[in-house]
Amino acid sequence: MGSMRVSLVAVMLALPPAHASEGAVSLSDIPRQFEPVLPAQDFVKRVVMIPMRDGVKLHTIIYVPKSAKSAPMLMNRTPYDATGRSTRSADSASLLGALPTGDEYFVKAGYIRVYQDVRGKYGSEGDYVMTRPPRGPLNPTETDHATDTWDTIDWLVKNVPESNGRVGIIGSSYEGFTAAMALLDPHPALKAAVPQGPLIDAWMGDDWFHYGAFRNIMLGYVHMQTGQRGAGTIAPSDTYDKYEEFLRAGSTGDYMRSHGLAQLPWIERTMAHPAYDAYWQGQALDKLLAAHPSKVPTLWTQGMWDQEDIGGANRAWRALKAAGSEANNWLVLGPWNHNQVKAEGSSLGPMVWSEDTARQYRRDILLPFLDEHLRDGPPSGLARVTVYNTGEKRWERFSTWPQIGELKPLYLSESFKLSFDGPAQSSGGDAYISDPAKPVPFLPRPVLDPFGDLTPGALGTSYEPWSKWLVADQRFVDGRTDVLVYETPVLTQPVHVQGIPIADIRAMTSGTDGDFVVKLIDVYPKKDPLNAAVSGYQLAIAMDIFRGRYRESFEHPSAIPANKPQQYKFELPNVNHVFQPGHRIMVQIQSTLFPLYDRNPQTFVPNIFNAKAVDYKKAEITVLRSKQQPSAVLLPVVE
Repeated sequence: MGSMRVSLVAVMLALPPAHASEGAVSLSDIPRQFEPVLPAQDFVKRVVMIPMRDGVKLHTIIYVPKSAKSAPMLMNRTPYDATGRSTRSADSASLLGALPTGDEYFVKAGYIRVYQDVRGKYGSEGDYVMTRPPRGPLNPTETDHATDTWDTIDWLVKNVPESNGRVGIIGSSYEGFTAAMALLDPHPALKAAVPQGPLIDAWMGDDWFHYGAFRNIMLGYVHMQTGQRGAGTIAPSDTYDKYEEFLRAGSTGDYMRSHGLAQLPWIERTMAHPAYDAYWQGQALDKLLAAHPSKVPTLWTQGMWDQEDIGGANRAWRALKAAGSEANNWLVLGPWNHNQVKAEGSSLGPMVWSEDTARQYRRDILLPFLDEHLRDGPPSGLARVTVYNTGEKRWERFSTWPQIGELKPLYLSESFKLSFDGPAQSSGGDAYISDPAKPVPFLPRPVLDPFGDLTPGALGTSYEPWSKWLVADQRFVDGRTDVLVYETPVLTQPVHVQGIPIADIRAMTSGTDGDFVVKLIDVYPKKDPLNAAVSGYQLAIAMDIFRGRYRESFEHPSAIPANKPQQYKFELPNVNHVFQPGHRIMVQIQSTLFPLYDRNPQTFVPNIFNAKAVDYKKAEITVLRSKQQPSAVLLPVVE
């Protein structure tokens, strides 16, 4: 053994020095420079900084198939890192493997793909403003997302010789917002737009508020997006359960201040505008688009269980239709949650569809639409409106939406029943105590921060329950005395609802403010021999929350007169669903949905963000159900 060791040392000493300077010895196996030989790629990737009209340059990545000739361009404008957002595999030899899976059909069709960081994020210069408003009273600068898109398209058509000079813009969520913003001042080369689940009116029913109730759970997103220029991070919390954390903090304003969020300009502006004043109205894209309609063919796309931006595409579509601009606008409503349109769509929670509906949309609706408008392809033959029937698991085509017809009231009745027959009693109601100290959770606890463990280009484990909360089994609130539950008998005939249900609640409160949450639920049979997962399942078809102080005016809130009947009437999200025989229809009513939405102190205060501990008081809520004060959910029933 000793002689072998000596021989090994001698061999090592005899090795020639690797990259050693004269007089020095190196044994490193890592060369100073190494360039691996990669497989030949079927595309060219160009990274450019495109100048805007004010001199700011935006980081842009262009993927050009090597076979491209007179090809259309399709662009995403993102605050989520264009490099990471566009790259599935940096070393892929094929464009199909390099780009996200949602780009499959664009790649196969030979599209040039463009991804760009919005102003002020990641590789782009300039200042970032969360959902930057259009130029005008709320944005005194010369630029907004419309001008940045215009300038980008102008550069692309002049500098990408493989293109046919036509550009489409597409995107989901914030990218849907930037796609919609481009329509306010479209470049002549912008020939198609596809806003998917876009933020359109952030106060009425998208990211920040729903009918005046503030969405606490989105504060993690705000922190992630505006705390730094690059990849978002959220300061760690000492509490695992967001329910406990928000409850312990007091008001949402107290939470913001104690967690350092009040340093963020967006937080400061939002706390100063709790009502639907000129600040929010001036950013409502449905109103702006209707006042300045474009001629760009636009495919509005919406998930029917979108947990973040469920109102956006619907509001834009309806506003443009009302303004007489239906001819160049189409609407698609699919059985998806937020962003699922660009992912896998064969199921949502325990609900399994007949096929991958998102892939079907991309193949049979989206690509034909883009081909028609970006490359003179054959007419797509799209119906003006295409909506998935979530009860019969099939797509349906319509000439308009919502369907024209009368709404059929489903009345709250005595003994906690639902009936299409109006109440016969001259008085009657059901009461519960709403206690701000014990709010009803929107998910079974613990409630995790959906943005707390996100990493660039990936979804964290805490995002999973958040992404499916709208289809969560509502049995988790069984037994709570602050949730009223009304049901029909077991159905013997199908009930098809198609359109926009309306909650029409007549109620009294002992407080001077309060919220109302209404859920329209499909109750599955107690035992399903084919799918045990849905046995007895309570699937919310539509739900929303309404802040009582805005019952008369969204801009000018007013105290609720204590113990006097008031009407709370508001739209629920779109539905196209069949309640099947053997199922039951359920309506749940409650006053809190926490910590998704902030707690109403149930005492009228000028600004709920600044409510004090003494303002939070129990209130007795009485939901009325008499001939004089009938409460109902108005259903768009198809006879």
